[in-house]
Amino acid sequence: MNDLVAPMLAWYDAHARELPWRGEHATPWSVMVSEFMLQQTPVARVEPVHRLWMESWPTPAALAAAPSGEAVRAWGRLGYPRRALRLHAAATVIVEAYDGQVPSSYDDLVGLPGVGPYTAAAIAVFGYGERHAVLDTNVRRVLARLVVGDELPPVAVTSAERRRAEDLLPQDDAEAATWSIALMELGALVCTAAKPTCSGCPVADQCAWRAAGYPAYDGAPRKAQTWAGTDRQCRGRLMAVVRESPDPVPSSRLDRAWSDDAQRARCLTSLLTDGLLVETAVGYALPG
Repeated sequence: MNDLVAPMLAWYDAHARELPWRGEHATPWSVMVSEFMLQQTPVARVEPVHRLWMESWPTPAALAAAPSGEAVRAWGRLGYPRRALRLHAAATVIVEAYDGQVPSSYDDLVGLPGVGPYTAAAIAVFGYGERHAVLDTNVRRVLARLVVGDELPPVAVTSAERRRAEDLLPQDDAEAATWSIALMELGALVCTAAKPTCSGCPVADQCAWRAAGYPAYDGAPRKAQTWAGTDRQCRGRLMAVVRESPDPVPSSRLDRAWSDDAQRARCLTSLLTDGLLVETAVGYALPG
């Protein structure tokens, strides 16, 4: 065991947040749903939607039996609603190919719709206690500071990062899983991007970035995410109008939702192409 593990596990034991997709009662399906929802979305927004989702569809079979449009409706304002369609598609494959049980194998998981390398590792680790490196934004930032001495990790995951994370994993599967989630929690609560609280860090005395005097990030420029006036905002506005209506929405109502005609038309076309909306004889609706 490396010298970082024991203090990290002790810190996590004392400071772990109670979340519905954690703990002994959380099912692999609950973990999978949370991982889809948490992509680019903070915990505070995900938690209430996740609870409602699990009440409606506590198993993959329950979701697969529902219309995909109901999944989009229940997704609400989490953003990136294509995740809801992919989760519905993944549930359908789980029912058809895995007898309704979320697979535990990384190779099987990564073959599901909407499941990439990170999500497959996270489901295997947090749902089944398997031993894999889990490299989300928080974990990458913590390891960049703690081990390398950089304020922030590279823009994209590198093979060196992955090897480093794998080398640090405890050999015991259960300890490796807890280590992974402890790193994630430390990045979310203490070693944050903008204002790290080093006084609350259990491994601050071993941190390479702190020892180097907190050098500023000097890597490739990072794109700042914008919202106001973007196609993302326009798509979200159009989706909200349709999602909140029990009946198909006529074009005139969508016209009032966004004033830029060209942008509205472009975004509406993209929503139809993505399968998030369908056109009916009387207007636009969620898919059936």
